[in-house]
Amino acid sequence: MASAAQIRSHLSSTLGITPSPTWVAAFLSSQRTTTPLPSLLATSKVRFLNAEINIAAEPSTCLSPNIHDATLAEYRLPGPVAVQVLDVVDLTQSRWSQVEAIEAAERGEGKKGREIIRVLPTEPQDEGALAASGPGGMCKLLLQDVNGVRVWGLELKSVSGVRVGMNIGCKVSLLIHRLRQGPSLSKIETQLVLRKVVVARAVLLLEPETTTVLGGKVESLHKGWLEGRKASLKAAVGAVG
Repeated sequence: MASAAQIRSHLSSTLGITPSPTWVAAFLSSQRTTTPLPSLLATSKVRFLNAEINIAAEPSTCLSPNIHDATLAEYRLPGPVAVQVLDVVDLTQSRWSQVEAIEAAERGEGKKGREIIRVLPTEPQDEGALAASGPGGMCKLLLQDVNGVRVWGLELKSVSGVRVGMNIGCKVSLLIHRLRQGPSLSKIETQLVLRKVVVARAVLLLEPETTTVLGGKVESLHKGWLEGRKASLKAAVGAVG
């Protein structure tokens, strides 16, 4: 059986986020003592990414105290900072077109290129994924750090994994280090240091060099987002029903 120190070291080195001692203790108590170490470490990573960041992670580097000060034209955010996604908005599509996409998904329709297709029951997709089946555009994300502080982030350049339909509650790392390219997107390569995330007028400016999606999904947050998304979009355009 792995020790708490091994679990903490593994998650910290592979994700750049340190789990809290309470979360590690609860995780270990739910596992069999005969579980092989590699399996236990892999399971800990999945469970950790699927937990709420303000419950599972240990406060380390967080969003700066003046993050909401819109009078600050521009500054660099110290990092790395781990956050989770609470909302995602496609700025390249009108709100009404997004409502139409959701309603099409509710009817079991999706898009394949320009063609409207029926989605079979054997091809389960939630409405968020269907609504994002077209080409992805520039998005803004509502992000939350381990202390519960929330801030909007805006894509300056397309960031891999960011789109409407991404898992709500997934973890994002705002880095001063470049990530390895290839299958293992969560390993930090500290040898190459890049610029820090820019904050402009209380908005994080997200770019591939400083932002990476680590993964994960908080089921309760994702379910609530899906259920409330259509209503919030309709409210924004003044539609009823």
